Amino acid sequence: MAYKDLEIGEDGLARCGWVGTDPEYARYHDEEWGVKLLGDHKLFEKLSLEGFQAGLSWISILKRRPGFRDAFHNFDIDAVAAFTPDDVERLMRDERIIRNRAKIEATISNAQVAQQMIAQQPGALHDLIWSFQPLSRQRANACAGDEQVRYQTLAEVPAVTTESEQLSKALKRQGFKFVGATTMYALMQSAGLVDDHLAGCHRAA
Repeated sequence: MAYKDLEIGEDGLARCGWVGTDPEYARYHDEEWGVKLLGDHKLFEKLSLEGFQAGLSWISILKRRPGFRDAFHNFDIDAVAAFTPDDVERLMRDERIIRNRAKIEATISNAQVAQQMIAQQPGALHDLIWSFQPLSRQRANACAGDEQVRYQTLAEVPAVTTESEQLSKALKRQGFKFVGATTMYALMQSAGLVDDHLAGCHRAA
């Protein structure tokens, strides 16, 4: 689907064009996308949902998020790590989520990996993900001061970066699944490791 670079909402605010006209997307864009997300639990949830999103649109996940949270015990790492084959079958019957066996099993496996990491060092998942935060795109300007250089168009926004490739490799070394470089850049955008609101978007102000 082709999007405008900026979408003017009924409220008169300019938003990144991928929002389109969906009110839930607009709320997510305004309140969550690009906002720093901290802590093992919150990042595990976002990592899991981004894994389910692979190959799909984010809005399809966002609208199912309440169902995902209920089905996966609010993404409590210890609870998900303890899921059994019976839980997998339960989830495969749950119409509120994306019923993909490989992604369901990967989420359980990822919880077990995260659980082991955190048992050794609380905050380990958070620290690993945030260690790949890239240097801010800065414009050195003695008059205006240092300010972030914003992308002007959606076409300029990358799908993969060096940092997302490195994060993907680091997570895979730990044993995580469904953490490809493109998925990890989406995570970096949504969790606020990068701020890709376009120039002209009201959230870029």
